[in-house]
Amino acid sequence: MTNTGRSGPRPRGTWWREGAITATAFALCLLGGVVKDDGSTLSPPSAVAYFIAVVSCAVLPVRHRAPLAAMAVTTASGVLAPFLGLLLSPLIAAPAVITAYSYALTARTERRAGSAVALISAALLVASTPLFGALSWKDASRVGAVAAFPLVAGVLGHSVRNRRAYLAAVEERALRAEQSRDSEARRRVAEERLRIARELHDLVAHQITLANAQATVAAHLFDTRPEQTRKSLKELVETTGDALDELRATVGLLRQSGDAATPAEPAPGLSRLPTLLESFRRAGLEVSAHQEGTARPLPPGVDLTAYRIVQEALTNVTKHAGTRSARVRLVWNRDRVTITVADDGGGARTASTAAAGPSAPTAGDRPPGYGLIGMRERATAVGGHLSAARRPEGGFLVSAHLPLPPAKDATHGTDGATAVENRMADAATGDGRTGDAEAGDAL
Repeated sequence: MTNTGRSGPRPRGTWWREGAITATAFALCLLGGVVKDDGSTLSPPSAVAYFIAVVSCAVLPVRHRAPLAAMAVTTASGVLAPFLGLLLSPLIAAPAVITAYSYALTARTERRAGSAVALISAALLVASTPLFGALSWKDASRVGAVAAFPLVAGVLGHSVRNRRAYLAAVEERALRAEQSRDSEARRRVAEERLRIARELHDLVAHQITLANAQATVAAHLFDTRPEQTRKSLKELVETTGDALDELRATVGLLRQSGDAATPAEPAPGLSRLPTLLESFRRAGLEVSAHQEGTARPLPPGVDLTAYRIVQEALTNVTKHAGTRSARVRLVWNRDRVTITVADDGGGARTASTAAAGPSAPTAGDRPPGYGLIGMRERATAVGGHLSAARRPEGGFLVSAHLPLPPAKDATHGTDGATAVENRMADAATGDGRTGDAEAGDAL
């Protein structure tokens, strides 16, 4: 008795069910046509009983498509039964009860369903009440049953309708939850792709910039300084090898079927800053590093961000500034660390171009990339902020403010910071810088 749709062919099981309902209603209606009020022996159904049963049951299969018409026909058949000499009982009213249930199940509004069911009940009540004579208890019970059955059917149909609506709402919520999970998964995938793209940009931009600078030095000194050219080419091989190793490690994460048990190599941080600065010195950039305040261990995300900002800022100096020197400064405060990378820009660009000659390419002619955008995104992602602007005295300044966690182990943090600071001081004053400065003089 469910609404299976108003268009398209019905499944075979639906036709069998409709046939069973119609046959049962026909049998009940025909049985009600032979019941007598005086309790006499049942006789074969009369032609009138067959007529009422056929007319009222013939419209049952179309009650889903034309519910009001089916209700009108079945109610009219029940009301007409007493006038044709039949006793109006709940059996004869069975088709009307079925249509009342179906209409309450499929009506657009509860008010329309309630009004229609109440109208059926009132019409059958009036038709089943004797107009003349006293109303015995048997008549009262019969009249009450005839009037109550459509109401019960309407309430049952309304309950089934609410149950189906509840199940549909639960299913819709489950579908929305699944869609939300899919959207969240797609969002996380997009964020991961952005993170990997940013990481690849930092890796490739840094290593390729160093390789380009070393190749430029080698090409410029090929005829005049063969030994220096051989050294630059050797460093170029090391730089490109490191670039391939880092690229292979980063891209290899994308090919893993699941999460790696342990990373192949820890993420870089400020502890590797001396090595980073040394790589730029080998490419001909004179980098000086200074620290102020007491350094503390950083969370992994902030540590990686600080390293990448210094790396990208120095890469931009090598690519775009056209200068031979840059300064890195770390200022440790109570709640944040400030990282600044500055270069002297224009003055060094002129000197560098004049020393290199017309055949050497200039770094300032390259178009700008996405380094500043990436640095700002990294700083914002960890709760900090970054600014970049030209300096009034010339050159460019990148300044990043990154948050620090509350100081817990001051002794441990001081020891670790002292070790890092000592390595930076050794790298800044070591003998390796003198030989590398010769390559910087030729840029």
